[in-house]
Amino acid sequence: MDQIQDSTTDDVESSMPTQSGTALPPPAPNVSGRHRSMVWDHFTRIPNGDPSKPRAKCNYCTASYACDTKTNGTKSMKYHIEKQCKKCPFNRTDKSQTTLAWKAVGGSDSGELVSIAFSVDACRQSLAEMIILDELPFRFVEGEGFKKFMLTVCPKWVTIPSRVTVAKDCFSVYTREKNKLRSALQGQRISLTTDTWTSVQNLNYMCLTAHFIDDDWNLHKRILSFCLVENHKGDTLGKAIEMCLHDWGRPKYLAITLDNASSNNGAVSYLKKKTKYRKDTILEHEFLHVRCCAHILNLIVCEGLREFDESIAKVRGVVKYVKSSPQRWSMFGKCIQLEEITCKSDICLDVPTRWNSTYLMLERAIKFRRAFEQLEEEDSAFLTSIGDDDDDDEEDVEQVMNRRTSRKLGPPNNIDWEKVRLFVKFLKLFHDATLRFSEGLYATCNSFFLELATISGAIDMECQNQNLVVGLMATNMKKKFNKYWGNLDNMNMLLFVGILLDPRYKMRYLDFELEVMYAHDPTKAVDLSCSVKNTLTRMYEAYLANEDVSNSLQQQQQPRSLSREDVNLTGEDGASTDVDVRAQRMAIFQQLLQSEDSLESKSEVDRYLDEKCETDSASFDILVWWKVNSFRYRVLSKIARDVLAIPVSTVASESCFSTAGRVLDPFRSSLSPMMVEGLICTQNWLRSSSTPISLRTIMDDVEDFERQLEMGVFIIYFIL
Repeated sequence: MDQIQDSTTDDVESSMPTQSGTALPPPAPNVSGRHRSMVWDHFTRIPNGDPSKPRAKCNYCTASYACDTKTNGTKSMKYHIEKQCKKCPFNRTDKSQTTLAWKAVGGSDSGELVSIAFSVDACRQSLAEMIILDELPFRFVEGEGFKKFMLTVCPKWVTIPSRVTVAKDCFSVYTREKNKLRSALQGQRISLTTDTWTSVQNLNYMCLTAHFIDDDWNLHKRILSFCLVENHKGDTLGKAIEMCLHDWGRPKYLAITLDNASSNNGAVSYLKKKTKYRKDTILEHEFLHVRCCAHILNLIVCEGLREFDESIAKVRGVVKYVKSSPQRWSMFGKCIQLEEITCKSDICLDVPTRWNSTYLMLERAIKFRRAFEQLEEEDSAFLTSIGDDDDDDEEDVEQVMNRRTSRKLGPPNNIDWEKVRLFVKFLKLFHDATLRFSEGLYATCNSFFLELATISGAIDMECQNQNLVVGLMATNMKKKFNKYWGNLDNMNMLLFVGILLDPRYKMRYLDFELEVMYAHDPTKAVDLSCSVKNTLTRMYEAYLANEDVSNSLQQQQQPRSLSREDVNLTGEDGASTDVDVRAQRMAIFQQLLQSEDSLESKSEVDRYLDEKCETDSASFDILVWWKVNSFRYRVLSKIARDVLAIPVSTVASESCFSTAGRVLDPFRSSLSPMMVEGLICTQNWLRSSSTPISLRTIMDDVEDFERQLEMGVFIIYFIL
């Protein structure tokens, strides 16, 4: 019975394709009616041999194998025919044989024919990258549908790896990409952003991101680490950052951007203590700490919206009413058609803890004002169903019902819509500034002072406005603005150096805005202007003395006046030596020329600031300008490359947590922290080279992630 089962298995296997997709011929039927193994169509028993140890010979390559049916079976002979015998006409084609394939160029329809050789290693690597990029679970490769799909697409790839093998391949991709990035960071001076996050299971995570501009003046951002930390204390975070940088070979860094948590001050102090006296440290890391401008801006706006405004509550009420049921949404759609509103965007409900979502709710709702007014006429329940606010979740039900019975806000009237219009107009300025601060594709350091001056002027203007609603909002914002940005002396001067390194503005724009901002104290404006220029000059001198600069420039870093003592023209007794006096004087003259060259080199800052400002245009690219002019400002261009890479917000690190929320879903809760770090970091590294970062997508992901945390949906793991 066992022999019949074995031969049946051989018969079934013989009808399946081999690893190359070429099927072996079916076995010939046996005369006796029993199933006969397919190998006997390719092997012949060796006659006159030892009957107790029979052997069979391959018909193509004469290789012999033991073929006792009870002891040896036919498995080894079958393996020889399918995978080893190169002379078998039914065997797969040579692995090194190439096939023609169409290779697209630049993602378009155009391309060319290229020859490609099948490679199992290349297939496994691409599969691992797909798992990482598309955030797929490892068990995906063991799915029946995926195996069937691969059998059709690539029949040569018979042995699909298991989920354990794919996990190992993913970590191998992580190791490979990490080594490539480590090589790219050699010699680069980077800037860092970091942020922390506590999961619902009280697991503390820290994300560390590097920002730098390469030698070709392209801006990059790469996640260096996504690791567990014991707590959010300053020293703990500082040690975690130091350990991460040590793992990356201790790259040089200029600044680190953090939010306004008090523990971050301790982290910065720890890093300063550890790196203050290193040779590659600039100005003893005096300007190391950069506070997240987007976070400060959020605090300013939230302070302005702290006072509960009835008009915003009414708009929130009608939006919530329309989106509360399909019937109401359908009726609202009919009102839109009746009013012939062509706006393609839909209304959205805000998250009260995020002011930018409130702005988007108001900005979209005002476009459908006529539809809401039409709904008020069409729906009789519209007037009586609008509550006074949405803060009912944590209150007693009886208290809520009593309060709703006593007072109903109802839908917004003409005065309310006018207030909303003013809110949208005023908040748009802050919304646009947040987008610019959080930009990931372009340099943001040079835009900080532009936004700061614009916001300061807008708040001062609204404070003097006769409109009580917007004026009250601006007054509250002004208090928070003065706390963080009112005293420029307490701010990181590198953010102001960024505007000097923008060839469209330089010192002229800085002086202009400071005179406006400090019109009541002109001396203060002059002092700040001198302080910013002095910071740039100090950095220039530090870069000259730093080993980043080429040896030729290092030789010019200490110019001094020359005297007769520089060359010994006389002997100890005052008599002339036998050295040619003229040759020594020529040597003094050559040193004088070198000294003049050095003075000219050290005046790069003055020469740059004295030149005419570039014309501002939509197509102007500051990195391209510095790339073209780097040969004119050999040292100053190095400063520009490092300063312009400083991010003014921590969005790059915060967006990592939304990715972690998708990677660490309830179905992947057994992932180890090391594997989680590998998946998140590698995804960032693979995407950074091909896919641009969408700020809107990042902010939406962060909002969705925080909303999931509030609802208690997000479950995190800890394992292995």
